[in-house]
Amino acid sequence: MYTTLITVDQLQALQSSGQRLAVFDCSCDLMNPAIGPQAYAEAHIAGARYADLNTDLSAHHPADGDEAPASGGRHPLPARTTFARWLGSQGVTAQTQVVAYDRNGANYCGRLWWMLKWCGHEAVAVLDGGWQAWQAAGGATAQGAAPAASPATFELHEPLAKLVDTATVLSGLGSARQTVLDARGAPRYRGEVEPLDPIAGHIPGALNRPFTENIGADGRFKPAEVLKDELTLLLGDRDPATVVHQCGSGVSAVPNLLAMELAGLGRQTLYAGSWSEWSNTPGVPVERG
Repeated sequence: MYTTLITVDQLQALQSSGQRLAVFDCSCDLMNPAIGPQAYAEAHIAGARYADLNTDLSAHHPADGDEAPASGGRHPLPARTTFARWLGSQGVTAQTQVVAYDRNGANYCGRLWWMLKWCGHEAVAVLDGGWQAWQAAGGATAQGAAPAASPATFELHEPLAKLVDTATVLSGLGSARQTVLDARGAPRYRGEVEPLDPIAGHIPGALNRPFTENIGADGRFKPAEVLKDELTLLLGDRDPATVVHQCGSGVSAVPNLLAMELAGLGRQTLYAGSWSEWSNTPGVPVERG
């Protein structure tokens, strides 16, 4: 079972093993949603299917008949039952090893990784180095539409990842029991720019670690010991177990969450609504600088 990262060699071995496997391309462009599906159609890992951030990994419009979203924000989480139906439509069962990748420095594939943990499925890993590493290794690729999936039943289990809402984060401000870690770029964190949300700044007391700092020059996650040194230096005397991860809309926070797990610091909590929900909530405090 692969539960955090998987290498190209390991994935190729899995493909040849006959083990039940589902690979998902999660490539995305927030400013142009058509780019992700187009990139997938042009070339993807052979056998992979596409997981769309906006339609598969976020809540649908209520008119679609789905249950109420599990979070707010720009990319609200679908209800676990809704997501479980999608997983079943993709042939994913409790026996499936899932692998997620993108071509965006692990910015988007972590969303699928976390959501499966949240649904009680531990056997999910991120392809280290993503599409670029697969290409460099000469891995088999395909073009066009996704291969047909044999529908299955995905059974929900107790969450293996913790989700919190705005009220919970608000109640923990200033307390030693909560350390907010903001994964956005430093200018957005400081409130110097805000391209997407109505208010600039950050949650009071939040620390800043842009998610890109987890990736080395080779496009892969930094070694575990390097991540541990960097993250413990950032946290200081704060308990890693108190960390609540956030970003703009609950997507790019996940690489920080994954990095902390790789570093041996445990699996922390996600505030999926993140700044897009916080900045649209009347009366909550905002900090700049």
